[in-house]
Amino acid sequence: MVYLDHNASSPLRAEARAAAMHAPPGNASSVHGAGRAARAAIERAREKVAALAGAKATSVVFTSGGTEANALALWGAVHGAADAGARITRLFVSAVEHESVLANAAALVERTAGLRLDAIPVTRDGVADADALRVMLREGKGRALIALMAANNETGVVLPVAEVMQLAQEACALLFVDGVQAAGKIDMP
Repeated sequence: MVYLDHNASSPLRAEARAAAMHAPPGNASSVHGAGRAARAAIERAREKVAALAGAKATSVVFTSGGTEANALALWGAVHGAADAGARITRLFVSAVEHESVLANAAALVERTAGLRLDAIPVTRDGVADADALRVMLREGKGRALIALMAANNETGVVLPVAEVMQLAQEACALLFVDGVQAAGKIDMP
């Protein structure tokens, strides 16, 4: 059998298995020695991820996977902005986004008064149409959140993240990039 879906799941590499076998077995929330050792290992991993992403270690949150991370980011952005007095009124997603983004966007709109969902058109090649998004951002009013995947989980199509990032900056919009499929495979802006 030839297995071609390693982005979804992949056999554990021997190096990862060996590292896991030698990792501290303690509960990272415990104060005993094994717990402190486990916590230190997690914090070292957090620092490495932060360095790769050009972020502060305190901003790295580990989740169980991409679906949970997408939910946390979208709900956190919408409700965090509202708590900060910068309420988001428009949420832009394309039809080619991961189901976890589409489902959470729909749930947010259903449960958040005044939040509207706008679909970013896609080209026949499955790429979010940045020119159409530019027009949509200019025509609408209110603060926007744009959700865009870096690479499609089903087709492998790479989306125009750098261009959409520029549009978001021009429109003072927030941009959430689902980079799960792209991490370690393509350069990210």
